Amino acid sequence: MNAFSKLAFATTLFAAAAFASAQDHAHGSHGTQSAAQASATAELVDGEVKKIDKDAGKMTLRHGELKNLNMPAMSMVFRVKDPAMLDQVKAGDKVKFAADRVNGAVTIVELKTAL
Repeated sequence: MNAFSKLAFATTLFAAAAFASAQDHAHGSHGTQSAAQASATAELVDGEVKKIDKDAGKMTLRHGELKNLNMPAMSMVFRVKDPAMLDQVKAGDKVKFAADRVNGAVTIVELKTAL
């Protein structure tokens, strides 16, 4: 290999390593966000409680758009960060809530009854 080829090869290797490092840095923190950080970044969304499953630690809500999760308005089942949240509401209640991914699951991280 001549000197030019070695230099080109070394430059390519360096660029690939720099790109990989940048990718690790940008994506290395996915899934490590704490629930407190999640609720601070997720805006409160209007919802209506449809069902509560205390044994499973889940709640079904009809909700508005969840922008932080790129999710349109729909009805779906959520896990709850704190099982005590399930005691705060009943089917038919209007709520405001924030949801985020916690350990890979879409989870309610903040819940307030709407007035």
